[in-house]
Amino acid sequence: MSPADTGGRPGSRDTHGRRAPHDHRGPHDPDDHHDPRDHHDHRPPDDHHNPRDHHDHRPPDDHHNPRDHRGPLGKTARPVRLGPRAVTALALVSAIGVVAFCWPLLADADSAVTGHAQDAPWLFAALLPLLVGVVVATIADGGMDAKAVAMLGVLAAAGAALRPLGAGTAGLEPMFFLMVLSGRVLGPGFGFVLGSVTMFASALLTGGVGPWMPFQMLAMGWFTMGAGLLPGADRLRGRAELLMLAGYGCAAAFAYGTVMNLYGWTIVPGLASGVSFQAGAPVAENLVRFGAYVLATSLGWDLGRAALTVVLTLAAGPTLLRALRRATRRAAFEAQITFEAAGTTTGR
Repeated sequence: MSPADTGGRPGSRDTHGRRAPHDHRGPHDPDDHHDPRDHHDHRPPDDHHNPRDHHDHRPPDDHHNPRDHRGPLGKTARPVRLGPRAVTALALVSAIGVVAFCWPLLADADSAVTGHAQDAPWLFAALLPLLVGVVVATIADGGMDAKAVAMLGVLAAAGAALRPLGAGTAGLEPMFFLMVLSGRVLGPGFGFVLGSVTMFASALLTGGVGPWMPFQMLAMGWFTMGAGLLPGADRLRGRAELLMLAGYGCAAAFAYGTVMNLYGWTIVPGLASGVSFQAGAPVAENLVRFGAYVLATSLGWDLGRAALTVVLTLAAGPTLLRALRRATRRAAFEAQITFEAAGTTTGR
């Protein structure tokens, strides 16, 4: 007898070998009919892959955004902008400084060159309002705001605290490397004010107030401003930038000592005739004497300052540059306002 005659299914038997009860379901009954739409309904949820979830399940560290190196909100670390007013103020204060340092070289034999020692109060009286003028001009040009002024105070305090660590020991002055890095990141205008204010604060801290202080403020301002004028502020990074800053720090450390010697050389009495300043002598002759004076008196101090600046710049430069640029991005000294075209929508 065939399975069709009995109404059962082929091979349908119970555990005792007896044929299973008659099954009235036909081959097209609902239970036997496979609906292809049920395919996804019976799959475990984890097996149902939605390609749109690809990025949602990737670890955050694996999703690299090439703009992430620019800092929060896509902002890049930019130096404080130097506008026309700030340039004018810097040019004025620098011109006064050059005259204050160099006028004895042009004095005649009958002039009271020793009066150069009395220039300090007048120079200091002129320097302070000019420094304030540089800050005000930079603010007016939109390059400096309250956050930048706060950062100026923090860096000046840090530099002033570093100066006593090496003062009086073979010319070792660790504050110079901080001025190089700060001037590089924050720009020439900010750098000039920072260098001058740092030297003033350190003089108050160490008891170094004297007729030389305003000259030191000018020299340190130029030193820090020079770092801000180095090329590639927006694009040069890594080892090349670090080597450039170390080279500048070395050269500028010698330049700082030379400029300060120019102040003291004209008023120090009792020098040997071969290195002493001669009022009324030709400028070229006095410059030869000045070169001999520098080699004989301060080369060792300048060498120690330059060596320490190079070592600290190479050792701590990468970390401090990143920290300063991160702080600059967060401060957003020059935050730009962007406008979207009218009618644009972000979604439905």
